[in-house]
Parts: sequence; C-alpha cells; structure tokens
Amino acid sequence: MDVIKYSLNSSVATISLNRPEVINAFSIQMRDELYKYMRLFQDDDEAKVAIIKGNGERGFCAGADLSEFGTAPSQIMARNIRFSRDLWSLFLDIKKPIIAAMHGFVIGSGIEIAALCDIRIAAENACFRMPEAALGMIPAAGGTQMLPRLIGVDATLDLLLTNREISANYAQSIGLIDIVVEQDQIYNEAFRLAEKLIGNGDKLNASIKSAVRAGFEMNIDSALKLEYRTVLGLHGMKP
Repeated sequence: MDVIKYSLNSSVATISLNRPEVINAFSIQMRDELYKYMRLFQDDDEAKVAIIKGNGERGFCAGADLSEFGTAPSQIMARNIRFSRDLWSLFLDIKKPIIAAMHGFVIGSGIEIAALCDIRIAAENACFRMPEAALGMIPAAGGTQMLPRLIGVDATLDLLLTNREISANYAQSIGLIDIVVEQDQIYNEAFRLAEKLIGNGDKLNASIKSAVRAGFEMNIDSALKLEYRTVLGLHGMKP
C-alpha cells in the first residue's frame, strides 16, 4: 500500500499521509515516500502549490510509528535511519508555497512536518501534543529548532517539557497555526488558499519565501539589504 498519495488538480498538488488505520503514524516507509513526492512537487513545473493533509477521520498524524522502536539503543538507530534522508532541508529548499491542512490528532512528527510548511490551517477539532519527553526522548525531526522560530522559546519549552495537549484555538493564539476552520471545510479552505497563492505567480512566491527565510538568520542591516536586492531582482534590475 502506498503510504503517501499524490494528486495534481488545477496546479495544486495534494500530498496525503495515507495510514489512516494508525492515524498516519510516521514510519520509515512514509518518510521515504514523502521525500519522493516532495521532490516530485519541487521538480514539476505544473505544480504551483502543495497541500499536505492526513487521510482518515481521526487525525493528521499521530507522530512517529512506535512499532518501529524497540530497546533504547534501537530507538536511537531507528531515529537516525528515519532522518538520514534530509527531508527537512528539502522542505526548506522548496521555493513553492506549502500548506499544511490538519485535523484531529496532530502529534510529535505531525507538528514538526507542519512547522516546515509555509501556512498552517487546522480544523476546530485539531489537538496538538509533543510527547517525546514522556517517552524519554528528545524531538528529532526539527521540533527543538523549528518550533522556537515559529512560536518562541517559552511556548516551545512548554510544549516539549509538559507533554500537554493544546486545542486548535490555543495553537492559533501562540502562532503554531494560522487559520482555524470548521472540520468539514479544512480541505476546501486549503484549496481556496492555494488558488489564491497561485495568483501571485511563481516568481513572486519564490522571492518572498527566499527573502523571509534567508533574512531571518541575518542581522537586521544585512536582511534589509537582502530585501532590497530581492525587490530589484524581481523587477529585473541590478543594485
């Protein structure tokens, strides 16, 4: 069975986590297939925006597939294998917009995948939790680095240390998600947003993503100069 489904409609690529029987628990096979389809999206000139969603009624992603984990040494090996293919850098390298559309359970790796997307939409029934500390682990799919950049250090430490579950509305209040919608409207809202982003044009979307991501790591003076160069480049001008 394909654990990732890929479809293209009106230049919108829909990439679906497809293990609904285990709430799309993130396995090594899923990692490999997600990498393959994210590369396909990156290289396909017909695909302008991607939506990542989870199949099934119960949730977007239940986190890492613990059935692949055994004793403590094998846990470390399993996590090293899972993330040896640099899926996370691939997400950040893609210049096209990526939307996460989440519902139900969004746990561990599910949050980390969403944090790598550009816009995050959640259904009202979505609930979020980072359970790694309760399992004697540290997040290893970007949680310790992407979350502070997204929601700040204090909110990240709260999520990582306490293992507490938060609602969609609270997640929106701390900046973890951008839009909350009714459960039956989650994909329709994501698709409408994707169509709006397509209207910006490929070059503008890519320029905005590059300027924001690169500039975030710079001091403000260098970042403003980067913005200036980006604006000129967008209009075919030289500094």
